[in-house]
Amino acid sequence: MDTLTQAALGAAVGGTVLGRRLGRKAVLIGAVLGSLPDLDVFLDYGDAVANITEHRGFTHSLFVLTGLGTLLALLARRLATARDISLGRWWAYFMLCLVTHPLLDVLTTYGTQIWWPLAVRPSAWPVVFIIDPLYTLLLLVGVGIALIGGNAQRGPAWGLSLSCVYLLFAMLAKGMVEQRLAPLLAERGLEEAPRLVQPTPFNTLLWRVTLIDGDRQHESLVGLLDGDTPPIVETFRRGAELEPAAMALGKGRRLDWFAGPFLRYEVRKIEGRETLVATDLRLGFPGFYAFSYALAIREEEAWLPLQVTEMVTADSRAELDALGQLGARMLDAQATLCTSHFVADRWLVDVPQSC
Repeated sequence: MDTLTQAALGAAVGGTVLGRRLGRKAVLIGAVLGSLPDLDVFLDYGDAVANITEHRGFTHSLFVLTGLGTLLALLARRLATARDISLGRWWAYFMLCLVTHPLLDVLTTYGTQIWWPLAVRPSAWPVVFIIDPLYTLLLLVGVGIALIGGNAQRGPAWGLSLSCVYLLFAMLAKGMVEQRLAPLLAERGLEEAPRLVQPTPFNTLLWRVTLIDGDRQHESLVGLLDGDTPPIVETFRRGAELEPAAMALGKGRRLDWFAGPFLRYEVRKIEGRETLVATDLRLGFPGFYAFSYALAIREEEAWLPLQVTEMVTADSRAELDALGQLGARMLDAQATLCTSHFVADRWLVDVPQSC
């Protein structure tokens, strides 16, 4: 999630745990602790693929944060003037302010390495968008009550409780979407296909569904307010014939570990040279993906890996009114929104007549 939300979450947790004893200090220190794991954004690993795949790495590890929380609790117990606060209470305060950050990040699409340094894929079970105004507002109202009104526990506790109810609603919404998808997947023989179900930007009413079937990428939008309207499925190519070339590269394998199989491959002319580019299909929206990487250049019949990979501008035909169209589609199933309108023709495979 964004840094403001993480700070608000840390503040709400801090006020709930120690607001009665420390007052506003518990809220303010909690905000700092809640933001702490995101300091890794200032680390430059000197390579675009490394930067994107190392983010939410060791600073988000439950092992690292448990050690840090324990150390801070021991220091607070020894050095703080509030001698009546037990070591267990200090430990709960620091631990909860710290670990709720990566646990919330797990509920977004990006992927969080909560088990670092174990060699497992980043964890992600997306139920909220990386920026969700309603979730953030619930926390901020509770924190604001604490800072302005002086009651540093009740406001944060209410804000935290309501924000948890919102997350529960988002989880139930995702379950409903997946239930609606089941007959469609069975009809198309895609029950076992890798799929990603995630909320569209800034809401939990309209969900984007992505399925990978070999060289095919199927996309659909499913809304909670759709009623009996069947989902529209659009199909695109994803350049899977280039996947072996990418997987022969160290950085290509790293991207696959991070986002596979939700990756698209293409050859693009960059500075006059044929360049192998990989695009993360999870982050962004069909037609305007946010993260594309130049991995190698072609020399005769071979791909030569770039020593330092670079982020490149995504090949996009997206228009500025796309978010407005998403908003209309969220509230009205009849407001047809076809993602193929934003995608270059060379990627199109199957577009329904309704588009």
